[in-house]
Parts: sequence; structure tokens; C-alpha cells
Amino acid sequence: MMRKLIVPILVVVLVGFFVLRWVVQKVSPVPQSLGVENGRFSPCPSSPNCVSTFASDEPHHIDPLTFSVSLPEAKVRMYNVITAMPRVHVISNTPNYIHAEYRSALWRFVDDVEFYFDEENGLIQMKSASRLGYADGGVNRARMKKIAAQFENGG
Repeated sequence: MMRKLIVPILVVVLVGFFVLRWVVQKVSPVPQSLGVENGRFSPCPSSPNCVSTFASDEPHHIDPLTFSVSLPEAKVRMYNVITAMPRVHVISNTPNYIHAEYRSALWRFVDDVEFYFDEENGLIQMKSASRLGYADGGVNRARMKKIAAQFENGG
């Protein structure tokens, strides 16, 4: 009797899993606030699932990266660091800006990651924000620390 129930239950669980993943992808539209305006990203929301070099409060603040090579060299190095990571898709790559989407392994939650290359000051401003939810368990901060470390080590 128990064996007859296992297969249908397993099918329902698997179908439910894939339906939930599909729903998550459909309810997380691209934010309208992406990009750089007046040399800055849009502010992080009050939720703890965002970090930015422009944030002034401790829970959201991360330090910008510096670069002393040419802007094209810094961009190529950063692009290589970004694209070497799993589940990433570069959405926009302009002369001084990169926007990439990172997806979580299981539920495919999307995080928007932005890089603004301030050539005049030799800085790379960064932001990473989850599209859905409230907390992220420190995923955005950890990702940006990893990216920063790899960039500083030459890619």
C-alpha cells in the first residue's frame, strides 16, 4: 500500500517544485530603478537584501573598488570575474556600466548586480539587490566580497 503512494506523492512534489520555480521567475520583473543617474545608483530599500557602495548605513554599505589600470582594462577584468561565477547573465555592458543577473541555485531567485566605473576617480561603484523577499541571508554581501577579492587579485 505504501509503495503505491510513493510514486504519486513524488510526482506531486516534483511538479509543485517546478511550478513554484516558474511562478518565482514570473513574479520578479526587472526593476525600473536600475542604472546610473547623476553618477549614482538608486538607493537600497530598507530591507536587508541589498548592499551598495552609495549606502551610508552600515547594514547596506560596502566599499567601492579602486582601479589604476585603464577603464577598458578594469572593465575586462571585472567582466571576467563576473562571468566566471555560476548562474549569471550579463544584461547590459556599456562603456562605464555593467548590469548582471544572478540566480539562486534552487528557487532561481534573481539578484540584480550593478557596477559603475567612475573613471575620473578610479572607482568601481557596486550594488547587489534581491528582487523578491525581505532578507537574503547575507548572499548579496558575500557575493560582492567574493567579486571584490577576485577583482583585486587580478581576476
